[in-house]
Amino acid sequence: MHLLIVAGARPNFMKIAPLTWELERRSGIALTLVHTGQHYDRKMSELFFEQLGIPAPDVNLGVGSGSHAVQTAEVMRRIEPVLVERRPDVVIVVGDVNSTVACALTAVKLGIPVAHVEAGLRSFDRSMPEEINRLLTDAISEWLFVSEPSGVTNLHREGVPSTRIHFVGNVMIDTLLAMRDLAERSLVLDQLELASQEYAVVTLHRPSNVDDSAVFSGLMAALGEIAKLVPIVFPIHPRTRAAVEQIAALKSTNVRFIEPLGYLDFLKLVAHSKLVLTDSGGLQEETTILGIPCLTLRENTERPVTVDQGTNTLVGMNPVRIVEAGLRSLRRSPISTVPPQYWDGQAAARILDVLAGSATLVRRHDNEVSAPHTHPGSNGVRRASAEFTPT
Repeated sequence: MHLLIVAGARPNFMKIAPLTWELERRSGIALTLVHTGQHYDRKMSELFFEQLGIPAPDVNLGVGSGSHAVQTAEVMRRIEPVLVERRPDVVIVVGDVNSTVACALTAVKLGIPVAHVEAGLRSFDRSMPEEINRLLTDAISEWLFVSEPSGVTNLHREGVPSTRIHFVGNVMIDTLLAMRDLAERSLVLDQLELASQEYAVVTLHRPSNVDDSAVFSGLMAALGEIAKLVPIVFPIHPRTRAAVEQIAALKSTNVRFIEPLGYLDFLKLVAHSKLVLTDSGGLQEETTILGIPCLTLRENTERPVTVDQGTNTLVGMNPVRIVEAGLRSLRRSPISTVPPQYWDGQAAARILDVLAGSATLVRRHDNEVSAPHTHPGSNGVRRASAEFTPT
């Protein structure tokens, strides 16, 4: 069996890592790894491959930044010849970024079935580009690998046959559990002169929060109020930097802006924080496992299991609500919860088990749709670091 796995942006890298680890434990499966280059900064891309022990990509499309239309079209244009040449049995896409939907569309039009990892998540807000990407990718994928119960419910509501839906758990949590001990060795707290449980962490990057100057100024004012009680560390996403530089008042607050961090440093930073404020989907999930109170600065979430667990609170973008929720969270005792179902570090193994036993792949070979795959670099999976062994 020949799998082609696509990654394009920082959230993707934590999702493909456990798949590549699991492939190394299995024989008879060739891997082509494609990096679309949607995120290309070293701290947003290359460093993650190194720290997570992900094999070096076989193909880097080098797409770079651009509008949604330009980026999606460019990924489709550049991935097509790769798919024609390599002719994988399955294209695996993860998450909800532009690279996800672009590669899925291109593959299915070439007759190559697609597996979508993290399928079925819905915010029910179609003003979010990610929601459009999720809906389209799920509609055309053969295998829908679901991370939480809401995904199964949503897909059934949309009329998807049960045979295409597979509740396997969360690959991002596979990565977190495998890397947590290694992350504890990080010196980031010493480097930033922070004491455990005596600071908060903020991340913001969504256009609805960052691109509207009035909204962003209100969010920063709320953070300034919370920072009077606890220092705030704010790793700045590239798209957030320009917005921050326009608010002169931030220079006098207790909000500390730092460069983006690699995965291990960031995991250590979050794991030892008192509170997290974010608009990130993945961070809602990670704080649920870490037992860290999370305030989601959005009006909705596609990950309702994190709210059900009691670790995540939707507070929207109203500064007063944010401050009130922040003060309540800082007074809370440490959170202890049972992890959501299948968030146990075995999601990648379940995914590959499903694909290995798939009747769809058997039919493809019986019909000789797929030619033998012999291309440079396909003889086994390479590792980026021989020293790293995931647990």
